[in-house]
Amino acid sequence: MDRMTSMATFVKVVESGGFSAAARTLSMSPSMVTAHVQSLEERLGVRLLNRSTRRVSLTEVGHAYYERCLQILAEADDADQIAQALQSTPRGTLRLNTSIAIPPLLAPVIAEFVALCPEVSVNLTMTDRMIDLVEEGFDLAVRNMSVPDSSLVVRRVATYRFVVCGAPGYLAARGIPRQPADLSRHNCLVYSHSAWGNEWRFAGPDGEQSVAVEGNLQANSDNALRLAAVHGQGLALAPSFLLIDEIKSGRLVPILTEFLQTEHAINAIYPHRHHLSAKVRSFIDLLVKHFHEDHGWADACRSRLAANPAVNAAVVADAPPVGALEVAADDVARRHY
Repeated sequence: MDRMTSMATFVKVVESGGFSAAARTLSMSPSMVTAHVQSLEERLGVRLLNRSTRRVSLTEVGHAYYERCLQILAEADDADQIAQALQSTPRGTLRLNTSIAIPPLLAPVIAEFVALCPEVSVNLTMTDRMIDLVEEGFDLAVRNMSVPDSSLVVRRVATYRFVVCGAPGYLAARGIPRQPADLSRHNCLVYSHSAWGNEWRFAGPDGEQSVAVEGNLQANSDNALRLAAVHGQGLALAPSFLLIDEIKSGRLVPILTEFLQTEHAINAIYPHRHHLSAKVRSFIDLLVKHFHEDHGWADACRSRLAANPAVNAAVVADAPPVGALEVAADDVARRHY
């Protein structure tokens, strides 16, 4: 028999003063009440109650056991109430894992979340490997990569595209690639943790194609490649959401956009669908709301075009005027360096 149920039944027998009274209170048959008490006595190897035809009384051992049962059952009730409260109201620490590239997107969401849920704190860990959520004790992961573990719950919260970009000065000096194959004549900055090695993959009017690229910088950080591209070192391929500010300011120019039409997912990943804690559920809901209300956050090439019209015109024109690029590059240099 379930030990907790037997303990609760024993306590009710003591408080009610008899088996029949306890049975009525518990909506249980008198024989079942008797069976629960006997189960405890057999487990412990002691007599807990002295029984007579009119009443029951506690033995010395039974009295000590009764007092301890009261404490255990009260603590169990407290535990239930705490768990139910955590389930209904966000509390505690949200252990969040993300890809290294994701935190700039999450910063406003986290700030709003802790403002709305003051009883929650966030512990954020960034890794470029897909961690074991259960083994490493994380509540939630937000990642822009595929999820190999099919047992996890995956909810798509947004999509993005990759962007190839370069600084105006670099493009003025080296020219603008019109086809992916043109990248063979450029210094391409390579992300060393890419699943495709030194290949950049494209999907456009001519279908899917892969181009082997090379350059004088490899890094395990998209942010490092972004900064190198801003300083004119070469071309970078990175998630669009990392490049919005640079494209908007004109420090980077998107190229080959018609060949980068594939949409990739940003996923919220968690271990269990049922009985999701309030803190996890609330954070995911806020995350989805944030991305749905800001449709342009990942569309760096259309909704957040570079502020410099000379740069934009040079990128989209069939035959870009190099002189315009040089003027734009000089202007960007004066404003940003």
